[in-house]
Amino acid sequence: MPDLFSLHFLWPPLLVSGLLVPILLWVYLRLQRASATAPVGLKAKWLLHAPVLLVLLGLTLLCLALARPQAVMLTPMREATVMLAMDISGSMRAKDLEPSRFEAAKAAAERFIQDKPARLRVGLVTIAGTAALAQAPTDQRDDLLRALENLPLQYGSALGTGVLISLEALLPGANIDAQKIINEAMDGKPAKPPSQPPSQPAPSANPAPQGRAMAIVLLSDGQGNMGPDLLAMAKLAAEHKVRIYTVGVGTPEGAIVQAQGRSMRVRLEEDMLRKVANETQGEYFRASSAQDLHKIYDQLGHRFRFEKRAVTEVTGAMAALGMLLALWGCLLSLHRYGRIL
Repeated sequence: MPDLFSLHFLWPPLLVSGLLVPILLWVYLRLQRASATAPVGLKAKWLLHAPVLLVLLGLTLLCLALARPQAVMLTPMREATVMLAMDISGSMRAKDLEPSRFEAAKAAAERFIQDKPARLRVGLVTIAGTAALAQAPTDQRDDLLRALENLPLQYGSALGTGVLISLEALLPGANIDAQKIINEAMDGKPAKPPSQPPSQPAPSANPAPQGRAMAIVLLSDGQGNMGPDLLAMAKLAAEHKVRIYTVGVGTPEGAIVQAQGRSMRVRLEEDMLRKVANETQGEYFRASSAQDLHKIYDQLGHRFRFEKRAVTEVTGAMAALGMLLALWGCLLSLHRYGRIL
């Protein structure tokens, strides 16, 4: 099906032909007002005008078809792999989301897993002072839900490491040396990911889908303080054509949390999360409430149900639909009144 948000026209000046439709509608309304009879109910009024409305809608589509519309076609995704990278650092215990940032994020992730398309493979990476692969990519919902159970909140927030471990799980044949990059970050050396993915990756027994069929969903309050640089890891993901969708959990005002006998205010830091999404052509979402989180995961689920194909001209389909609607209106008018409009 076409992505209507990508609709554009090869011959836009011909859109002026669409002015014919409001003119015809105005003429019809004037004629109806001149021959008005006793008032009728709303349902009867819709039935009375249905033939004309169908014809006008059909003419509108025919006028659009004259301008040669094009759109990106969406097709059901055959297979995709998504890594959920969840921040389980101490700042996620903040209660500016109810019952807490972490509990709200966990509940939304469970809903995402329950509602995921059957062919969508999902993995789970947890992020604290380091990152760990809690569940390798799988299409088994029960395994994923078990991996989400009893996740402990821990000290530190190595967001860059979380992205790196997610990439390693997504691209088992890409020769990403995660441990080397982590060690260099611990030694104070800047991360230097390869400028290009390897041209001949090593064979893998369970290869992940390539390019647009892979993504990382990074769910965090944005407060990274350990491990490789997050933006450098985003650039590595971009080189491998893996998009990162970032979800900011919390509010800019933040909340007070207790940590190691001290009180501190933890705020949602959005700037870095936006940069990461932009670097990988992903998208940033802000979740300021548990309800926002549920809506965001619903949107993400839709993004992983379809994939975009090449731009296709849809003139023929639009013209055919327009003619069918106009013909339907004419036949309906002929059946009811013995004449066409």
